[in-house]
Amino acid sequence: MGLRLLGRREHSRAELSAKLAARGFEAGDVERALDRLQNMGALDESRFAEQFIDMRLRKGYGPARIRSELSQRGVAASAFDARLAADEEANDDAHWAARAEETRRRRFGAGVPSEYAERARQARFLERRGFSAAQIARVLRGAVEPDD
Repeated sequence: MGLRLLGRREHSRAELSAKLAARGFEAGDVERALDRLQNMGALDESRFAEQFIDMRLRKGYGPARIRSELSQRGVAASAFDARLAADEEANDDAHWAARAEETRRRRFGAGVPSEYAERARQARFLERRGFSAAQIARVLRGAVEPDD
C-alpha cells in the first residue's frame, strides 16, 4: 500500500505513516514498512522536500509559508534552508521581493495600486503566500522588478 501511494507522488515519512494508520494498519507494521521503503530508496525525505519546495516556488509561495508547510508535513525546516544554501541568490531578500512582485503581477496585473484599500488587499494576499512585511512593502512601493 505504501509503495502504491508513493507511486502517485512523493510523501514525507510522517505523511505516509498517517495515511497508512488511517487505513487501519498497526503502528508497528507501518514503521517496519516505512523502514523497508526507506532502505529501498522509495521513501526519501530529502527528495520529497526538494520536489515540494520546487512545486511551491513555482506556485508563487514565499519562504515563511514553505517552511510552515514542510513542518506540517513532518519535515524539518532545515531542509528548506539547505535547499536555499545551494542557491546563493535565493538567500537574498531582493530575490524574494522579486518573487513576491511576480506573484502579485500574476494575480493583480502590472500596476502598483495607489488606493489604500487595494494596497491592503494585495498586502494581505502576499502575506498569506508567505512573504515578509519588508518584501511586501518593497513590492507595493514599486521598488522591485520581477525576475525574468
